[in-house]
Amino acid sequence: MDASLEKIADPTLAEMGKNLKEAMKMLEDSQRRTEEENGKKLISGDIPGPLQGRIQNIGEQGHMALLGHSLGAYISTLDKEKLRKLTTRILSDTTLWLCRIFRYENGCAYFHEEEREGLAKICRLAIHSRYEDFVVDGFNVLYNKKPVIYLSAAARPGLGQYLCNQLGLPFPCLCRVPCNTMFGSQHQMDVAFLEKMIKDDIERGRLPLLLVANAGTAAVGHTDKIGRLKELCEQYGIWLHVEGVNLATLALGYVSSSVLAATKCDSMTMTPGPWLGLPAVPAVTLYKHDDPALTLVAGLTSNKPADKLRALPLWLSLQYLGLDGIVERIKHACQLSQRLQESLKKVNYIKILVEDELSSPVVVFRFFQELPDSDPVFKAVPVPTMTPSAVGRERHSCDALNRWLGEQLKQLVPASGLTVMDLEAEGTCVRFSPLMTAAVLGTRGEDVDQLVACIESKLPVLSSTLQLREEFKQEVEATAGLLYVDDPNWPGIGVVRYEHANDDKSSLKSDPEGEKIHAGLLKKLNELESDLTFKIGPEYKSMKSCLYVGMASEDMDVAELVETIAATAREIEENSRLLENMTEVVRKGIQEAQVELQKANEERLLEEGVLRQIPVVGSVLNWFSPVQALQKGRTFNLTAGSLESTEPIYVYKAQGAGVTPPPTPSGSRTKQRLPGQKPFKRSLRGSDALSETSSASHIEDLEKVERLSGGLEQITLEASSTEGHPGAPSPQHASQSEAFQKGAPHPEDDHPQVEGAESLR
Repeated sequence: MDASLEKIADPTLAEMGKNLKEAMKMLEDSQRRTEEENGKKLISGDIPGPLQGRIQNIGEQGHMALLGHSLGAYISTLDKEKLRKLTTRILSDTTLWLCRIFRYENGCAYFHEEEREGLAKICRLAIHSRYEDFVVDGFNVLYNKKPVIYLSAAARPGLGQYLCNQLGLPFPCLCRVPCNTMFGSQHQMDVAFLEKMIKDDIERGRLPLLLVANAGTAAVGHTDKIGRLKELCEQYGIWLHVEGVNLATLALGYVSSSVLAATKCDSMTMTPGPWLGLPAVPAVTLYKHDDPALTLVAGLTSNKPADKLRALPLWLSLQYLGLDGIVERIKHACQLSQRLQESLKKVNYIKILVEDELSSPVVVFRFFQELPDSDPVFKAVPVPTMTPSAVGRERHSCDALNRWLGEQLKQLVPASGLTVMDLEAEGTCVRFSPLMTAAVLGTRGEDVDQLVACIESKLPVLSSTLQLREEFKQEVEATAGLLYVDDPNWPGIGVVRYEHANDDKSSLKSDPEGEKIHAGLLKKLNELESDLTFKIGPEYKSMKSCLYVGMASEDMDVAELVETIAATAREIEENSRLLENMTEVVRKGIQEAQVELQKANEERLLEEGVLRQIPVVGSVLNWFSPVQALQKGRTFNLTAGSLESTEPIYVYKAQGAGVTPPPTPSGSRTKQRLPGQKPFKRSLRGSDALSETSSASHIEDLEKVERLSGGLEQITLEASSTEGHPGAPSPQHASQSEAFQKGAPHPEDDHPQVEGAESLR
């Protein structure tokens, strides 16, 4: 930067360069002093107040760009003559540097804050160029011969509507060109169909005005056949405008032919800010035109110094980075994308939407697994015979899994800058565009390797979840009380709803009782500490609540899971019903007790007489002739639901045993698990569900339990077969067998697995 400043002869520029160096020195000294005082390195650009810690690390080149805005305010205070010379020099230097870096010879530059604003100005220039009387007659000229603007179907959403609003044109002036359907990329413009549309518009008396091509579509980064489009535009006199992220590769030594053809177009829009990691830097539209008057009318040029000062942040940043720094940043981003492409080609079940490895620095991939090839059940059903609804359901299922994969990768590798997007043909995909994010986030090659490792770690869960969905559906449909809910947008093995006794199956409105049961079911399942995730839905409160089951591994026991859900929900419903019945019984018992106690008080008054109720007289009578009255009270038996007298308690000094309470409704039968094994895992010997602490001794213990259970069953059978015979065993022996049948503890029961075996038997 010092060498470039020395070449500046204007004293104003020299003074500005001197002040700029002093400002940078002050900035560095202040930053170093703050780090020494705090004893730790602060985030670059950190400021006090509510924004402290929320500003990203912008680096020194970012400080240069930000300094350009404040420096522009300082420059605007100069006198008009010096300000005019200075702003003209800044604008011309920045334009010259950009044209040389991106191989656009003899071009002019327009700097703008809104990325689409440059294209709107270019459309104005094309209208003034093709309609000579537009300045005088205005819309009447356009009415007689309507202009047509051609956009690709893969263009940015909302671009056509923005152009019509800015230009005051009706929407029929837009013509959307479809992409290839038979040959070539499905994200490239169909050139043959475009030529047919142009001929049809000319026959109808319309004027083909402008064509917007893509050097890297907004979605997947594919490049149109710009060379063929340029020939078509020259043939019919159409203005060709190119935009896209792949234009950044023009600064590299090797450029693909499709992108290199963009240097021959009439105009192009670039965004050097994201490419180079520069904050608050304007976008640039480079164009070629020989008439300064028309460019002034179109708004591409301006005599206002404030408009020319828009290039100042970029002017400072380009000098700070230099040509080598600019090329290195763009090259690094392209190498990151190529590194990810090469790594993903070796990963199974990952489909890459690649146009050309060398022309597009954007990587778009998605998880894709064909069930007919992986599951023998589906092999008997050919894919073409599947109904459209089944194909759509399969598409939505894969989209949900890819959406989950993208969100997981964004959390695990935040430096990758991934985005999740929905494509019309492919569905939900994950995009890696380092040219737009690497310079800001500081993405390195290690981050790409970590990203690939995370993808490989998530693939087994995705594959097993996709395969277990059908099994989960069959198990739910075969279980009484459960209803399978088809929600392909949920990234899990499925959605289930418990139908209670009072559930109105014909209505989809919210059910308070069902919501209470599902809330308790969610709490119970989360307490099991399994690897599964559960949640309650849907998000819309007007619908019935359901239980959403998350991603599952391949060793998941779906049958046990469904059985546990059904039994737990049934237990919650029975307990809730029992509590409601108990509440009603207690309420009636209290009312009955109050009535009987009131009657007992009246009887006591009749027995004692009225005189005993008088304070002084009653005390004298009670002293001469005490009343021998029994304490009468009432006790409420919750089990029997009856009101009983407390007289036996005071007479016999003991409380009655009452009626034996009914057994509490039990949940699903407890599955025998080895120590360290989590719920809902297949208990196979040698399975991965066992923890590292499990050993052969646990398996031997289980074998002993099985032999013990078999012996107990044999004793029970012998006891039942000999009942009523002369050789029947003694009552003591019979009581022992009954104790065994009721699960009484055995003297030799030293292992906790025996209780599980008894419950299983």
